[in-house]
Amino acid sequence: MHFFRSLYCIFLSLAVSFSIAAQETEVSLDPVTVTSSISPLASSKTGRNMFVIEGARIHTLPVNSIDELLRYLPGLEVQARGPMGAQSDIVMRGGTFQQVLVILDGIRINDPITGHFNSYIPITPAEIERIEILKGASSALYGSEAVGGVIHVITKTFSAKNGSKKKSAIAQISGGQYKLFSAQAGGFYSNGKTSVGGGLLTNNADGQPQRGTRGYLYLHTASLSVAHVINDNLRVAFRSAYDNRKFSAQNFYTTFASDTATERVKSNWNQFNLTYQKLKNTLSVDVGLKTADDHYSFNSVAIANNNKSKLWQVLVQNQHQLSSKIAINSGVQLLNKNICSNDRGNHNENQVAAFALLQYNPFSGFHFSPALRIDHHQRRGTEIVPQTAFSYRFSKVLLRGSAGKTIRDADFTERYNNYNKAVVTSGRIGNPDLQAETSFAYESGADVFLSNNLKLSGTFFQRFHKRLIDYVPTPFEQMPRKQNLVAGGNYALAKNIAEVTVTGAEIDAQYTYAFSPVSSLWGSIGAVFTNASSGEGASAFYLSSFARFITNFNVVFSTPRFNISTNGLYKQREPQTATSIKAALSKSYFVLNGKAEYKLIKNNLGLFTQVDNIFDKQYSDLLGAQMPGRWLQFGAKIIL
Repeated sequence: MHFFRSLYCIFLSLAVSFSIAAQETEVSLDPVTVTSSISPLASSKTGRNMFVIEGARIHTLPVNSIDELLRYLPGLEVQARGPMGAQSDIVMRGGTFQQVLVILDGIRINDPITGHFNSYIPITPAEIERIEILKGASSALYGSEAVGGVIHVITKTFSAKNGSKKKSAIAQISGGQYKLFSAQAGGFYSNGKTSVGGGLLTNNADGQPQRGTRGYLYLHTASLSVAHVINDNLRVAFRSAYDNRKFSAQNFYTTFASDTATERVKSNWNQFNLTYQKLKNTLSVDVGLKTADDHYSFNSVAIANNNKSKLWQVLVQNQHQLSSKIAINSGVQLLNKNICSNDRGNHNENQVAAFALLQYNPFSGFHFSPALRIDHHQRRGTEIVPQTAFSYRFSKVLLRGSAGKTIRDADFTERYNNYNKAVVTSGRIGNPDLQAETSFAYESGADVFLSNNLKLSGTFFQRFHKRLIDYVPTPFEQMPRKQNLVAGGNYALAKNIAEVTVTGAEIDAQYTYAFSPVSSLWGSIGAVFTNASSGEGASAFYLSSFARFITNFNVVFSTPRFNISTNGLYKQREPQTATSIKAALSKSYFVLNGKAEYKLIKNNLGLFTQVDNIFDKQYSDLLGAQMPGRWLQFGAKIIL
């Protein structure tokens, strides 16, 4: 622990030294965002703790997929089951992985089957304009799942501005140990009226040895998007994407010795946007359709689970600027969730919500943003979801705070897992009688802009949950439904835990400095302390799995001839053991990655080497799902 405290102090000391000793260059640490208020707003005016990373930085970091990038961003805990995008759970501010909402250009991608698929973001890194991470409760704006926070991926095509002419392209190929083959290519073009973006991404490997198997992966993504400005007031955009992931899933969901699972998840994503803007009014209509086909085989003799889902959604939003100090955002959201499964059965449900947000700037430096949502679900009825946020900036200090209610509906797996099988001898059992989660959350914090190059942030947060959903070990005698269970079986039932309180604090630092137009230093580091307590003392699975302390960081140094980057994380959590497969979660672990690139042609063609898990740490994020050790790879990259 002392080493990481020292690392933190060294990083901040270097940042302060650079900012004082060097001639300052204006670099924004207060970017314009659209996530916390629907309309564009500087992050300092949102009243929320936000982190924004530009898409251009992704290609300089030692990562092979978007979920690997998220692992090292401040405030996020990504519990990876496999490398390079095989599967990851996303956790923010404690709690469970279903309590984070992921959206792509304003439309949610959370899968109705299970939150385990939420990291399957169906685009390529080359298409990303920026990623905005909103930490904390956001259900008043976004509805179910926006409990711990929101991850908003914004692409170049959907964010292209009228009259802005740009073009870019990147291609990268690499290979390495365990027959690794990784490639990606993508581009963006805009003539000021029509914008086109797209890309291909593939990660393939035989994988490192596991318990009698290998951790293989074959992961492919392809996407294409088009936007067109019809006239000065009207703009349309469309995206279509295909994602196919096949991987070893041994002990991803169980700790049984008979588990030699494999899984394949195929999904299609289609999205349409129409935006009409005139004078002080902006109206947007978004339509999305996501289909997913999940094939999971526990072992060679078990009957495979086949799950097909559909998510239809319509989002209509309107922003009206009443004056220079007042703006109102309002909208309506419609959701239809459908599943057809030999394991979970066939189900269909609808949801409708109306919401409104007031942005009020009564005097310079002060912003106030109350919001209200009326959310109706056909199973749980109607929920009223209020929220408010404020910020006040004076000189180089920003004070901020927010409070509000959150909601989360159970997904189809939590309600119906193992429900249709003839006989279930052990495992996790769904519960159709689950009630929706609710909580009250608040936070308060401050940002300090020490210079144009260095920003420090600190936040205290707390959530008071009612009916939190998690899997709890339950004896056969206490199971509410026993038709396909056997006496003496080892079961975990999805339950509502009456009361859970999550308390924590975040510390973030961001530093960026441009030595010249082509040379720069950028870094981010974050630390989160979190604790959860339950009045019932229930031994819930996912509630006991999140990190009690996590720090993650990125550092990139770029010049016309070379790039050097590193990222890593240190995590402390409750240790766990599974004697049946001789697996254990250690109390803590530290993982460090590195990448070095030499540019044969300045800013265009480079060769690189990358090492994941430099110190060859043996670790798991979730019990039984062994992560790879040291992994060496080499490659080439072309940027135009």
